[in-house]
Amino acid sequence: MLKVLDAIQLSTDYLTKKGIDEPRLNAELLLADILGMKRLNLYLNYDRPLSEKEKDLYRTFLSRRANYEPLQYILGYTEFWSYKFAVNKSVLIPRPETEILVETILNDYSDNDKELNILDIGTGSGIIAICLAKNLNCKVTAIDISIDAINLAKENAAFNSVSDKITFIENDILKFNDTKIKYDIIVSNPPYVDSIQYNTLQKEIKLFEPAIAVTDFNDGLTFYKKIISMGNDILIPSGKIYFEIGAGQSNNINSLFEKYNYFNITNVKDYANISRVVKGELGCEL
Repeated sequence: MLKVLDAIQLSTDYLTKKGIDEPRLNAELLLADILGMKRLNLYLNYDRPLSEKEKDLYRTFLSRRANYEPLQYILGYTEFWSYKFAVNKSVLIPRPETEILVETILNDYSDNDKELNILDIGTGSGIIAICLAKNLNCKVTAIDISIDAINLAKENAAFNSVSDKITFIENDILKFNDTKIKYDIIVSNPPYVDSIQYNTLQKEIKLFEPAIAVTDFNDGLTFYKKIISMGNDILIPSGKIYFEIGAGQSNNINSLFEKYNYFNITNVKDYANISRVVKGELGCEL
């Protein structure tokens, strides 16, 4: 008879041998999901026996994780900004760095009264659009080249009760030429890993996450150049662009902002003192 504590210990050893980072945490989260309880409650039920069905599902989950499939894809969901989001292989798994991006925008507009018009480029699972819609007086247009990502983002918007505030559109931003609508804010976490760095990424990313959401297969700057240049045509005067960026990209992106007549260019660093967010304001400094 396999009990909860024994299952955790055996699966931790198994994942350790497979070279999985944080093996015990992974083992606990997978088992907690199967048993429908919080992770810490596993230890309040340490002597609970697992049924044959639970053991079979746990073995399946562990095998998938041992083959480097990300934990979030196995569970089918993740948490971001305290909200729950469905995720699958059509979208990137949300990272903590993106919370800095959301936080920066919310801080800048905490006292805003008017309804903002926001464009979210490369929405993926919809996390940025949804967090902004839940916390700001705004309407969001969220675009992505992947229809599978759009469909998942729509599900997440409905689950988080903001479908009425977000319009999701399948669109290739590199071919975007609609200048009729003006936006207060453009926000994007674009593919920023360059082609050389991409080959060095961990297996969880290279084997499972969508490559088109990770890299531009070039110098990592393709989408920044496009979005910054198009901002001249679709931002209102003094409208702002907010980007998540990769480590070491801030100087290049600052220069792009300056080239296209943005000012109040600001870099926001993470807890490791690495620039992770860059924002710029359209207009001429007086």
